[in-house]
Amino acid sequence: MPLFAKPGRLLVILTLLLLTAALHASEPIRIAAASDLRYALDDIVNLYREVRPDAAIEVIYGSSGKMTTQITNGAPYDIFFSADIAFPRQLRNKGLTTTEPAVYAIGRIVIWSNTLNAASLTLEDLTSEAITRIAIAQPSHAPYGLRAKEAMQSTGVWDAVQSKLVFGENIAHAAQMTESGAAQVGIIALSLAKFPELARHDHYLIDDTLHNPLTQGYVVTRRGGNKPEALAFAGFMATDKVHDIMTRYGFVTPE
Repeated sequence: MPLFAKPGRLLVILTLLLLTAALHASEPIRIAAASDLRYALDDIVNLYREVRPDAAIEVIYGSSGKMTTQITNGAPYDIFFSADIAFPRQLRNKGLTTTEPAVYAIGRIVIWSNTLNAASLTLEDLTSEAITRIAIAQPSHAPYGLRAKEAMQSTGVWDAVQSKLVFGENIAHAAQMTESGAAQVGIIALSLAKFPELARHDHYLIDDTLHNPLTQGYVVTRRGGNKPEALAFAGFMATDKVHDIMTRYGFVTPE
């Protein structure tokens, strides 16, 4: 079975959904999104508004695990973009979604620093006495943090760096901690490292064979299934222009 679902059906109905959504322009949609999408999804929403200038869209960023809990407890989200497709699948199994979970991208993790030349660093270098603070997202609820932990375990440095670790609530928080200097280095999302403000500093791309894949998926929730605008936006994610934006931020996207 191919990793990515064929987007043809979504593309066929997208225009019809956009026309239907026009009848419901005043009804806003709320999107829960993993923090690695903070810049890419902002660009996508702006692109969508070029097609639907009256669309009312609110995006809330956070950790995928915590947002899954929020949706399970009734949080009013219409679409959920997770950094790990396992979370949308959990919601689907609980009967809380309108659509089947669909892959929208594969993410990557990098070593990044605001003060050091991260391009010359490897995971093994994190054990150096010169590095005293390393930021990662909290592995218990943030997929990017869990993948960082897996990569360090694979290279045998996890135990050695325990006293150096500082944890962000989500991957954007971990990046912010590193950018501010609260941590010397961070293991963050490639999509964040490619944002112009952070891209001024080089990064080291971590070998993706060292951790489980960051297969990212989304669903329209049961609440969102009653909103044509939510279904239209979900369909919009399958378009070439959206894929171009995702690729620019370092994601691997469906073909």
